[in-house]
Amino acid sequence: MTAVDVVPLVDEGLGNSAYLVDLGDGRALAVDVSLDLRPPDREASRRGLRVAFAADTHLHADFLSGARQLSATEDARVLASAAGHREFTHTGMHDGDEVPLGGLRLRALGTPGHTHEHLSFLLLDGDRPVGVFTGGSLIVGAAARTDLVAPERTEELARKQFSSLRRLADLPDDVAVWPTHGAGSFCSAPPGAERTSTIGREKATNPLLRLTDEDEFVDRLLGSLGSYPPYFARLGEINRLGPPIMAAPPVLPELDADAVRALLDDGALIVDVRPVREFAAAHAPGALSNPARPAFASWLGWLAPDDRPLVIMRGPDQDPTETAWQAAKIGYTNLAGECAFDAWTAARLPTTGTKLVSADEVSGTVLDVRQTAEFTGGHLPGALHLELGDLAGRVDEVPAGPTVVMCGHGERAMSGASLLERAGHREVAVLIGGADDWVRATGGRLDSGT
Repeated sequence: MTAVDVVPLVDEGLGNSAYLVDLGDGRALAVDVSLDLRPPDREASRRGLRVAFAADTHLHADFLSGARQLSATEDARVLASAAGHREFTHTGMHDGDEVPLGGLRLRALGTPGHTHEHLSFLLLDGDRPVGVFTGGSLIVGAAARTDLVAPERTEELARKQFSSLRRLADLPDDVAVWPTHGAGSFCSAPPGAERTSTIGREKATNPLLRLTDEDEFVDRLLGSLGSYPPYFARLGEINRLGPPIMAAPPVLPELDADAVRALLDDGALIVDVRPVREFAAAHAPGALSNPARPAFASWLGWLAPDDRPLVIMRGPDQDPTETAWQAAKIGYTNLAGECAFDAWTAARLPTTGTKLVSADEVSGTVLDVRQTAEFTGGHLPGALHLELGDLAGRVDEVPAGPTVVMCGHGERAMSGASLLERAGHREVAVLIGGADDWVRATGGRLDSGT
């Protein structure tokens, strides 16, 4: 038996992994790839492969699937759950169905829970199970959330998730586990977890998989659910209908300052992607700060509207192509163009700044915009907690007067500060660093819990 070559393609920002499988005959299988097909394209090209199959484990909520695009550009055969009722050409698979892949086979395993139509795909070399693509079912150290389909189905799907995990646990211990969701995913992967595993390792270490009582499993899983971006509610249906085929890579037209002003007059919003310190030094009034970084797409989808023109404001060394791809993979087609901040200032248009403070300069109201799990793990005494994703709708809960916004490093805090400034707050500063930096600088102790 020869080793099966499975290449993980990690999207650090979304916290997900896609996979490219070399089928040994010049063809490849792609699993759970997003619309940003540059990573699988590069890997396939480097290996001289053509993607002949594109499998989706479920109707993704956190990114647009690239399977239909591969069908159009590579003539790839799309493999997906028949229960998903996708409205584009695909092979609808049921539990137990198999597809031959040259010397390998792919077997569908019904594993509902994360979604109602979820499949895992067991990869077999002859009769030997090599690994299983578990999507949002069994993930490293956990199981993915079950509240994305509909609120009233959350508990029902959690119970199905319990059964699905027990089914996967019956596979041999040496079978590789290749999940889609991993650390950084808002689909509930634990922080810092490895991205792949084995059945045996998960049986020994995964707290949810070790629970044998269904009610206890449901309570534990549902108790771990945090918030998620609003675009998650839209993308599943777009993926069911089939994301529009892209005739060309996304491009952001270059806009001059006059064009940006005209767009702003028509209701556009500036999204400033420059680093925190550059935004702090000067930015267009009312701009939303969302620094370009791996997590850019998630926070764009959380903080910026999808039904209003967006203007990307960038620094001189930032590539607007990357921004366009990050937006495209979460279905944001409302980017009107991009403008260099230097062009804005050259036109003598107004700017404002945001104060940065170090850990030993914190005073006034401290607003912590981290996720709830981060906040309860340790926060500054007396800090006000509002998750960044909720802040725009709750700015009236932030007292007037000096306010220091903080997160873990500063990026989310600057986004929060920009939201407060847009709402009329004037004495806003951002902490450079996080809670641990405050402890080191002051010798203070963090509070835990809510």
